[in-house]
Amino acid sequence: MTSTNTSATRPPSRLEHFPISFFAVSMGVFGLALALRAGGFSGPATGVGAVGIGVLIMLFGALGLKAIRHTAALKAEWAHPVRLAFFPATSISLLLMATFLRDTAPDIASVIWVVGATVQGILTLVVISAWIGHRAFGPGQLSPAWFIPAVGNVIAPVGGVPLGYVEPSWYFFAVGVLFWIVLLTLVFNRLIFHDPMPGKLKPTIVILIAPPALAFLAWVQFQGGVIDAPARILINLGYFFTALVAIQIPSILKLPFALSFWALSFPLAAITIASFRFADLAGSVLHRGIGFVLLALLVITIAVLTVRTARAAYADEIFQPE
Repeated sequence: MTSTNTSATRPPSRLEHFPISFFAVSMGVFGLALALRAGGFSGPATGVGAVGIGVLIMLFGALGLKAIRHTAALKAEWAHPVRLAFFPATSISLLLMATFLRDTAPDIASVIWVVGATVQGILTLVVISAWIGHRAFGPGQLSPAWFIPAVGNVIAPVGGVPLGYVEPSWYFFAVGVLFWIVLLTLVFNRLIFHDPMPGKLKPTIVILIAPPALAFLAWVQFQGGVIDAPARILINLGYFFTALVAIQIPSILKLPFALSFWALSFPLAAITIASFRFADLAGSVLHRGIGFVLLALLVITIAVLTVRTARAAYADEIFQPE
């Protein structure tokens, strides 16, 4: 009688290989909802936002089950130098949901914002502590994905100021802007003087757009809707990085599809929202036109990403060990 090693023949669990970067999907969906609302399309924005809430609930459910059933796999993601930066995408998604709900359900939005901001604050401290801790990181492990913890801090004031959390929002804004500048220097050093990023990480270069666009949105919240010199500097930096990234898009699109392609979505949404916001506050027809062009690109991007993700999931190409 022979014995069989069932653990060796057991197929890999999709839940075990559920990547934390999947939360970039909810960021992109909420970004589209907020961009549609900023462009005056309230009806479609409501529908897309509802989808975003559903997606986020499913993602948190999957993450919770992974934490219970595959604790070691989740710990391995936390120990990974690249995937570590994606953990704050969970709290960013909560902050985006609070921003989406603030006009229609302010009480619920307030609770969600407090939870999201608390988690964001904790994750920022823990992730940065890991960066400067006992582990040694090499230049090859650095990518624009490292902006994610900083981006989350800059998002907080966008929903926090209208909800009345002004002083906490200043804290998040200060931390976010500081680490945007620090990481921008490090990332450009890595991009210019070291080997090219691996294919799966190349789409993360689009994240360069998000910090200045979000910083603009946060700044005008603090200034009561006044467009001043810092606001103009920030939005134009957003346009510069958008143009810089646009040059890289043809080479990115030649790469095989990976979940990291969702990095294309939220930064594009951020600069779209910023364009509409500038147009509304400054009465700029030019910026409104830019906003509509970017919104059209965003809709196409989300649609293509959704189809490609569905195909990859059907082909069992997503939940696989790397």
